[in-house]
Amino acid sequence: MAKQVQLGKTDLSINPVGLGTNAVGGHNLFPDTDEETGKELVQTAIDNGINFLDTAYLYGQGRSEELVGEVVKASGKRSDLVIASKVSPIFQDGGMKNDNAPAFLKQEVENSLRRLQTDYIDLMYIHYPDEKTPEAEAVGALKELKDEGKIRAIGISNFTPDQLKAANQDGYVDVYQGEYNLLNRGAEKALFPYTTEHQISFIPFFPLAAGLLAGKYDKNAQFTDIRSGMPYFEGDAFEENLAKVDKLRQIADAKGAEVAHVVLAWYLRRDAIDAIIPGAKRAEQVLNNQKTLDVQLTDNEIHEIDRIFQ
Repeated sequence: MAKQVQLGKTDLSINPVGLGTNAVGGHNLFPDTDEETGKELVQTAIDNGINFLDTAYLYGQGRSEELVGEVVKASGKRSDLVIASKVSPIFQDGGMKNDNAPAFLKQEVENSLRRLQTDYIDLMYIHYPDEKTPEAEAVGALKELKDEGKIRAIGISNFTPDQLKAANQDGYVDVYQGEYNLLNRGAEKALFPYTTEHQISFIPFFPLAAGLLAGKYDKNAQFTDIRSGMPYFEGDAFEENLAKVDKLRQIADAKGAEVAHVVLAWYLRRDAIDAIIPGAKRAEQVLNNQKTLDVQLTDNEIHEIDRIFQ
């Protein structure tokens, strides 16, 4: 069983390597998603001491929550697990918009509870800011649900630094989820000082830059899914990034570890970060991600990785 850590200032105790479930029922993100495979991912996680599961309404418009909920309920281990989900998007007229009006957020949390087949959600995020609701008012709606015992901790995701500060004016924000990886380190200056000072745990998404930092690709790789529009994968930048990953591979090989494990272990050495939630598409990837916890980086290796990706 992995050593558990406390998530920021919450009372949530988690395996620091969780499971991101956007490929569980996330048909809108990964069109080739197979639901039985998705359920197997969640089951494998639960069977192997991974107690931190991250889902969202956005992943398959609730389908991910339904599949996660189904597996969790059947496992009989709900009380051992920490489930995070996210609300606010609405899909209509072929597009997506966000609504953080308190009444809407509260209704969406009720919908998530129903889909997850549970009477509380451990960590509930507002997935995106909207254009009209004051941030503190939106967070205040989640605080009321927390006081009612329907959620245990409050998160926000994709908010700008100014929106984060506005959202946290009453000190209610527990967790911030944002893009951060070795190829996109803007959060170190823009967000980490604030989140660290206020004991807000920072959870990075795209920690492996959609697989690029896992060392899976060479320069001939072709992409037709969400990766095709990402700047990491375009033109000269793609080749430069592959060269950096090759330098990482030398560190990984010397440790008998995989590139992905070294990258994820590096994040867990950041003061701002308590946990990571790498995704998986196959059950063996869920188990493989846990090998991160076996990687011990020296201070010299930490600095060397820092320098490669300055």
